Amino acid sequence: MSSIPARLVSVPEMIAIEQEADRSGLSYAVMMENAGLGLARVVDERYQYLKPGPVLGLVGSGNNGGDTLVALAHLADWGWQVQAYIARPRQAEDPLILRVQQGGGLLVDGVNDLQFAHLEFLLGGCLLLLDGVLGTGIRLPLHGPIAELLQRTGDTLQKLETSPVVVAVDCPSGVDSDSGDAAPQCFEADLTVTMAAMKIGLLKFPAYNFVGDIELVGIGLNADIQSWRSIPRFVVDEAYVTGRLPARQLDAHKGTFGTALVVAGSISYTGAALLAGQAAYRSGAGLVTLAVPEPLYAAIAGQFVEATWITLPHENGGVAASAADVILDNLERPTSILLGPGFGLAEGTRDFLDRLLNVDTISRFPGMVLDADGLKLVASLPEWPVRLPPGSILTPHPGEMSVLCGLPTQEIQSDRLGVAEKFAHQWGHVLVLKGAFTVIASPKGQTAVIPVATPALARAGTGDVLAGLIAGFRAQGLDGFDAAVAGAWIHAQAGLHAAGVLGSTAAVLAGDVLQALVDVMADLSA
Repeated sequence: MSSIPARLVSVPEMIAIEQEADRSGLSYAVMMENAGLGLARVVDERYQYLKPGPVLGLVGSGNNGGDTLVALAHLADWGWQVQAYIARPRQAEDPLILRVQQGGGLLVDGVNDLQFAHLEFLLGGCLLLLDGVLGTGIRLPLHGPIAELLQRTGDTLQKLETSPVVVAVDCPSGVDSDSGDAAPQCFEADLTVTMAAMKIGLLKFPAYNFVGDIELVGIGLNADIQSWRSIPRFVVDEAYVTGRLPARQLDAHKGTFGTALVVAGSISYTGAALLAGQAAYRSGAGLVTLAVPEPLYAAIAGQFVEATWITLPHENGGVAASAADVILDNLERPTSILLGPGFGLAEGTRDFLDRLLNVDTISRFPGMVLDADGLKLVASLPEWPVRLPPGSILTPHPGEMSVLCGLPTQEIQSDRLGVAEKFAHQWGHVLVLKGAFTVIASPKGQTAVIPVATPALARAGTGDVLAGLIAGFRAQGLDGFDAAVAGAWIHAQAGLHAAGVLGSTAAVLAGDVLQALVDVMADLSA
C-alpha cells in the first residue's frame, strides 16, 4: 500500500464519496477508467509469468463489470490474450465491450449460455480469471441465474487439474462488503483488487476466507472531496508504522528512549511479567522496570538480567493492597506504566488498584496501559473510566471487553468497529479490541484496523507481549493512539513471522512471537 494508509469505508460511504466526486467533476466514467487501469497494472505486474494468458473476465452489468472490461482492454493492448464472458446484460452498443473487441478480445454471450457449456470451456483454458460479476452493492441471498453462474464457476474451478489464478474485482462475487457475509455460491480468489478504499466487510469473516491477498488501486479521488477527506477509519500498513517509530539518534542514551514500568504477575502467572517486560525492551525503550510480587523476583530475575526491579508486598503470591504506596513512590522516572498482565483476580489485587487509581493520583501517572486481569479488576471499581489518566490505553480481548462494557461477547464480535468506537469515545480512552482484525479506536474519533487474522496469536501469553510492546512505544513518547497502532501491527507481523519460521500456526508460543519481534523491527529499520 501507499504511504497514505487505505481508508476503511462502508458501502454507503463509498457510494456517497463517488456521488460527490462525480458532482465535483470527477465523472463516473473517469473513475471507472482509473479503476480498470489500476486493476490491469496489478495483473500485468504481479502475474507477468502468465503472460500472454489467456485471461478470462467474467463481466457483470454493474460498475465492477465495467472495471473488468477496462482492464481487459488495457491487457489486450499490452499483449495478453483476452476473453470476456458477458454474464449479465449490459447496455446496447456498450462502448467498453466495443473497446475490448477492437483490441482483439474474444467476447462470449454468457446471458444465453443456459447450460454453461461455453463458461466451462473458457474456464478450462484460461490461466487467469477476473471475477467481475457482482460488486459491493449486492444483497444476499443470491437467486436465479447469477447464483447458478457462480455455483457452476466454483464447481468447475474445483474440478480442474490446474486452476487459474483468480482475481476478484473490488470484492469476490457474492460477498456482502458491509456485513462480511458470503453467499454459498462464492468461490475463493487468490487476490482481491479493491477500488479506492478498503471495504469494511472484506476484513470480516466469512468474507475474509474468500478474498485472498488484497491490493488497493486508486480511482482519482483527492482531498477536495469532503466525504473522502473526512473518513476517520483506516487500515494500518508498514509505511504508517515506520513513519511513527521514534528516531534513533546516534548520540542517544537510555534516557532518550524512556522508561517503562511494568506492574505485573502473581505466583500463578510468573511468565506474564517476563513476556511483557522483554517486549517493552524489544520496542526500543531505554529502560524497563518490573514491579512484581516479592516471590516472583527470585523465580524470574535471572531470566531477565537487563531489567531493574521493584519488589512488591504480596498476599498469597499476588499484589497486595499496600503495594499501591510502593508504586506511587516510584513514579518519578517512568514515562509509561503497564498494569495488569498476570495479576489474577484476587481481592487484594483489586484493593491495590482501588488504592492506586483515583482522582488524586491521576496527574502523577505517565502514559498508562491497562491489560488482562487488570481490566477485569478495574471494571469492578466505581466510576472506573474517570479514575484513569485521560487517553489511557485499554487492551481487552472480547471476553474482557464484555466485562468492561456489559455487552455479550457475541454482540461485541458482531460489530467490533462500532463497539470499539462507541466506548473509546464514552470512556475517553484509547481502546485496543484484540482478536482477528484488531481494532484501535481513539476517543478523538480516529479508528485503525490491523489487517491480520491468524491463529498463531491465539495462544496464552501473546497478549502480554502486545501490552509490553505498546507500553514500550508509549515510554518512547508516542501518543496513546500511535503507540497502540504500532504495537498491534508489529505484534501481528511477529505472529505471522513466527508461524512462517516454525511452519505451523499451532506450534507458535508467546516466546516465539517475542523472538520474532527482532526480525520485524529489523525489517522496519532497513
